[in-house]
Amino acid sequence: MSQSINPGEQSKSQQEEEDFSIKPQKFTPRLNTSEWPLLLKNYDKLHVRTGHYTPVVQGCSPLKRELSEYIRYGVINLDKPANPSSHEVVAWIRKILEVEKTGHSGTLDPKVTGCLTVCIDRATRLVKSQQSAGKEYVCVIRFHDAIESVKQFSSALETLTGALFQRPPLISAVKRQLRIRNIYDTKLIEFDNNRHLGVFWVSCEAGTYIRTLCVHLGLILGVGAHMQELRRVRSGAMSENDDMVTLHDVLDAKWVHNSTKDEAYLRRVIRPLESLLVGYKRIVVKDSAVNAICYGAKLMIPGLLRYEEGIEINEEVVLMTTKGEAIALGIALMTTVVMGTVDHGKDPHKFFTLNSSKSTRYNFYYRCCCKNKTSHHGTRYLSKSLGIRA
Repeated sequence: MSQSINPGEQSKSQQEEEDFSIKPQKFTPRLNTSEWPLLLKNYDKLHVRTGHYTPVVQGCSPLKRELSEYIRYGVINLDKPANPSSHEVVAWIRKILEVEKTGHSGTLDPKVTGCLTVCIDRATRLVKSQQSAGKEYVCVIRFHDAIESVKQFSSALETLTGALFQRPPLISAVKRQLRIRNIYDTKLIEFDNNRHLGVFWVSCEAGTYIRTLCVHLGLILGVGAHMQELRRVRSGAMSENDDMVTLHDVLDAKWVHNSTKDEAYLRRVIRPLESLLVGYKRIVVKDSAVNAICYGAKLMIPGLLRYEEGIEINEEVVLMTTKGEAIALGIALMTTVVMGTVDHGKDPHKFFTLNSSKSTRYNFYYRCCCKNKTSHHGTRYLSKSLGIRA
């Protein structure tokens, strides 16, 4: 007959046999920065030049700005409706939000819908960098007669890939000169030979005329064609999947804030300007160096905190603070390898910023428009537009 064991005695004997003490561990858990917002994403993967700097109280995270500042340095990923022009849509947003200035990332024809990046007040300095970025469209093309097969249509799309000669259509706002534009990729989505309709996706260089591309497709297929409908699905860093909003959303968000003082809807409609810069290589600058940079000083090695992998000479990079605020776009004069090994004060980046009377508020200052100026000392300097080199 088995003998019953007291649970208390069993626990006591188990504690005598095993070691339940908590021993110190050498492993230090790392921060998961993959979910940090905007320019701070994967912050721990940046190369560390030094960790010694004196933080200052000015500035904050782009998502934590006061609402008035949040709007002044914000962008809207707008779903442009058909019929009104891009200029009209931007003017309506300026009146709705009661701001001084608005700009957009590239003109869409009145009948074209889709992604239109609207920059507000100080964020309008990023317009040039977004206008020159690539675009993606979904187009409905109408053929003037039936073609042999879908394979023939797909083959014609592949033919019109790469550098192409284009002349702007008869109805256009620019001079009708022959130009070269790059078609990066095309993809056939749908084709109906009975209705003489086809749908395709195209990724192209800024300034490409899809209407002209459709005419060239018709010439290659020998039946003639024209553009039936067009929608832009990506413009620069923004796509239709990145929280795109309508004009009604902007109007409703402003009404909700005026009526109930609720900022949530307005903050969801407007995004920080840093969201346009997430594709650039990053340079983290010491807080003590930011104010001098904003007044036109060059960034020296002592002002460098962290830098990203793969930076090449003459590559455009974004300079940011440790709080994730964008300071300026600059041109790198050193590679990543040189930045990590050099020990002298040669400037790795050369850029010019806009002078401001608010010298203590260092954040949000960017380069001014492209023009030559002469100071009262007779010294000339070139101030280039944000994102575009002359």
